[in-house]
Amino acid sequence: MSGGVDSSVAAVMLHEQGYEVIGLTMKTWDYASAGGSSKETGCCSLDSINDARALAVGYGFPHYILDIRNEFGDFVIDNFVDEYLAGRTPNPCVLCNTHIKWEALLKRADKLDCEFIATGHYANIRLQDNGRYVISKGKDENKDQSYVLWGVSQENLARTKFPLGGFSKPEIRQMALEMGQIELAGKSESYEICFVPDNDYRAFLRHKVEDLEERVSGGNFTLTDGTIVGKHQGYPFYTVGQRRGLGVALGQPMFVTSIDPVTNTVVLGTEEELQRKQAWVRNLNLVKYETITEPLNAITKIRYKDAGAESSIVQMGEHMKVDFTHMVSGIAPGQSAVFYEGNDLLGGGFLM
Repeated sequence: MSGGVDSSVAAVMLHEQGYEVIGLTMKTWDYASAGGSSKETGCCSLDSINDARALAVGYGFPHYILDIRNEFGDFVIDNFVDEYLAGRTPNPCVLCNTHIKWEALLKRADKLDCEFIATGHYANIRLQDNGRYVISKGKDENKDQSYVLWGVSQENLARTKFPLGGFSKPEIRQMALEMGQIELAGKSESYEICFVPDNDYRAFLRHKVEDLEERVSGGNFTLTDGTIVGKHQGYPFYTVGQRRGLGVALGQPMFVTSIDPVTNTVVLGTEEELQRKQAWVRNLNLVKYETITEPLNAITKIRYKDAGAESSIVQMGEHMKVDFTHMVSGIAPGQSAVFYEGNDLLGGGFLM
């Protein structure tokens, strides 16, 4: 329970369906260690924790706070920094769901003798005939969160419930109003990375990595043919597909097409040069099928708000080869590639 409307309504829905509900709020980070502003906002703030507790108390079910800041820092935040230093664009929400939230929730669920865990994600889950648990898109296409759930294991999906999967966000807000939770129903949503509350990942990196600017500033902007066209502020401060804030004028729109951390080089190119027709994906986790050893037609999303592109996917050892039907722009190493068959999540991994 983050204190927001989604997890709060999910908890009340299950409570009213007769489940024995226990609310759990996870403290994953704090501003002092993240280098953010002094005013805390979002799911880990004291106000949010108090809101979650107040709702649980009001409905008569227990509420606990789980402090996982150490695990979160060791895994999610350290990985976030390491990925940028490796010239990639990290996907912290996927890592958090896969390795922190589900694992931490289930460990506490076991201690509390709970059979299931439930979250406020907009997604659905079912058991299919082949014995595998399948995630599918939520009813609300604008809020569907299946993209960030590709890494959750079958073992953990077997104990997971998504009460909101069959509802839209406006319907959930209306439920909160009908519960008498007027303030909760009107809570705004945050689209920031939870531990980068100022939405300035560059400042976060400077805070976390000593002398970072001195180490990486002054590298070259080059064109795809190697021509040097300017100096940049440091390769970790750029992402593949970036167009704004480059600080160089070349007479036409230019994009970051690749990053080389070894030489501290940021390569710029036209929109056409940013496009690719093939991608390779590592750290696979398959959901619907155990393996995909024959080419399979799928819709592949390469970022959360991506509409997805028609593709053919096939496993090649530990990797997935993705051949797109048409050119795709902005394939950024480190981001998630997530595969769909209709509304069903086939699986996903990290772009290479």
